[in-house]
Amino acid sequence: MRWLKFTAAGNTASTPSWGLVEGDTVITVNGDPFSEWSKTAKTHALKDVKIELPLIPRTFYCVGLNYLKHLKEAADKAGTVPNVPDRPEIGYRAQNALIAHDENVVIPASATEKIHYEGELVVVIGKTAKHLTEANAMDCVFGYTIGNDVSERSWQKADRGLWRSKNADTFKPMGPWIETDVDLD
Repeated sequence: MRWLKFTAAGNTASTPSWGLVEGDTVITVNGDPFSEWSKTAKTHALKDVKIELPLIPRTFYCVGLNYLKHLKEAADKAGTVPNVPDRPEIGYRAQNALIAHDENVVIPASATEKIHYEGELVVVIGKTAKHLTEANAMDCVFGYTIGNDVSERSWQKADRGLWRSKNADTFKPMGPWIETDVDLD
């Protein structure tokens, strides 16, 4: 299924609706994908809706340097040997950085020309869990969307950290929808 958060054309309500994308049509649902829901008879042409940010997570984690090629690239830039960590580098991202996929990234006036971006796979966790094992972790995955990780690299170097460089307003476009039928094999 493709879950979409949207605002219908002419809708002045402050709360977007959830819907299912089927072809070029959005079927409105009652409820949301993380609890009870049901399809309604109300439909919209996909081209006629405003696509909203698919979700605003309470906590938004990112895994840095999450594949070998990226580790090698970072080491090459630093003039060092790649160091594969025993555990992933986990970071938090701020909600103010999130925007819908078709909204504009706004580069702050104080930024330099060292703006970097990279596409990311966003894993949407669908239920609360603790103490997971590798064997049962995927049971908590609801679906996937895509995102763009925008960074201001001179801030990263000056601050010796990632917070400001990755969390400026609009630096994390995401969407357009959450795809639940994904075969990762």
